[in-house]
Amino acid sequence: MTGMQTVAGAALRNAHVSRLVALTLLLVVVFSALAPTVFPTALNFQSIAYSVPEIGLLALAMALTMITGGIDLSVVATANLAALTTAGLYIAAGGETATSPLLVVAFCAAALLVGMACGAVNGLLVSRVRVSPILATLATMQIFNGIAILWTDGKAQYGFPDTFLWLGDATIAYVPVVFLIFIGAALLIWHIVSRTGLGTRIVLVGANPVAARYSGVDERGVLMRTYLISGLLAGIAGIVIAAKSTSASPDYGGSYVLLAIVIAVLGGTDPFGGRGSVAGVVLAAIALQVLASGFNIMRLSPFLYQIAQGLILLVVMVVELRRGRLLERLRGLLSGRSG
Repeated sequence: MTGMQTVAGAALRNAHVSRLVALTLLLVVVFSALAPTVFPTALNFQSIAYSVPEIGLLALAMALTMITGGIDLSVVATANLAALTTAGLYIAAGGETATSPLLVVAFCAAALLVGMACGAVNGLLVSRVRVSPILATLATMQIFNGIAILWTDGKAQYGFPDTFLWLGDATIAYVPVVFLIFIGAALLIWHIVSRTGLGTRIVLVGANPVAARYSGVDERGVLMRTYLISGLLAGIAGIVIAAKSTSASPDYGGSYVLLAIVIAVLGGTDPFGGRGSVAGVVLAAIALQVLASGFNIMRLSPFLYQIAQGLILLVVMVVELRRGRLLERLRGLLSGRSG
């Protein structure tokens, strides 16, 4: 690909991010006009910031695997297993009386290790055993859910001390700590995808795995690392879920898998691999949470929210289809000029 083609592709990707910014602002303006005393308030915007991180982290995990041409249907089950790990360790340590900050660090680290272990299982199945990602992660989703239910008898686990729950309630300059964690994770994934050799290989494997292999790319290693990072993000989501909800449950977030896919695709991730935007995923997560907040304030049916989600996704996909055709035309023109 020539430098001019790269510039053209980057410009169109930035256009998608700009459209998401416009969509988010439009939703804010519309709901502010419809509910001027409730929606455009600092308290409501803070509430939105509290709500975004858990699904946003799961969408980042989903998007990263989708860039490789795969998918991770086990992200929610992994997050729940990570949350239950933290809960189980706290219960064993004395529950609400285990207030040492060192335990917060140790038990959160354990949750992250569980998330990465789940990611490693997915990575081995996809990269070594060569099971289709959708089938591999569908199977591990069921396995991880089963482990969580057997472990807890299907019951929610409580007993977190205030030193841990602080993560779910605290703010810094009125910004929720959990939102800052989400933004930090997003910046890390952006750096990996956009500024490292691993990120380049992730995109190449998703765009053209045959060309990647002929270029000497270790496809198995790339897939393994990708699913490890996905598991890590799910582990962080599990910590956020436990801290916000003050409990851990084996069946939390039953609708989150589909929502994470919607956010990833809405954010500009190609379901067939080779393209994705971390900024787009972040904006898509915020936009849908703004929509959910507006519908809740207006007391509209949650079924209407689902319809609105689908319509927004459909409109974006139509625009993206046209964008893809435009990109191909630009590439053809630029190739003709360079030739």
